[in-house]
Amino acid sequence: MASQSRASIDTFRSYVDSDFARPNLFQVELNFPAALAGTTTQGGSNADLKKKSLVLVKAANLPASTVGVIEVPFRGRTLKIAGDRTFEPWTVTVMNDAKFQLRSYFEQWISKIQYQNENFSDFQKISDYQTTAIVRQLGRQGDVLRSYEFQGIFPTNVSAIDLAWESNDSIEEYTVEFQVQYWTQKDDSDAISLGQK
Repeated sequence: MASQSRASIDTFRSYVDSDFARPNLFQVELNFPAALAGTTTQGGSNADLKKKSLVLVKAANLPASTVGVIEVPFRGRTLKIAGDRTFEPWTVTVMNDAKFQLRSYFEQWISKIQYQNENFSDFQKISDYQTTAIVRQLGRQGDVLRSYEFQGIFPTNVSAIDLAWESNDSIEEYTVEFQVQYWTQKDDSDAISLGQK
């Protein structure tokens, strides 16, 4: 009798309907608060910043889906029931260009949430500093395979950039950690193309 665990590469291929998703094919579209647009020496609209984020954000992640667990004891055993959903912080890695274009906006965003030298904020409402972002998994033909939209995000950590004389043949990078209210899978028919200017 033939073993049920044996299968050829052709059998494996037949179960892959199209192709596999590739972790290096993605883009991130960041939205900045309206209060920040045009506030740096470089200027720029939210639309300009979105397009810059498509190419300067070099690493991100697709979100995890996490539901907590409540353990209810009963006579020496434990009944597990669903608890509350939680949303982990979302981190992106950004390449720093010579004009510090995105970094200057991240620094202003986090500074306007709370000043460095006093307990003060420029934003009067929560919705003034919370915004959205989209991470898209792309196919090898440039099509969008899956999109996730993060709601109510705001930065809580813009990381340091390490400087050193021996750092040859490298570019500056930094990470930004965002807090997330929630995320949804997005029906993404309005994705921005890198070919659009």
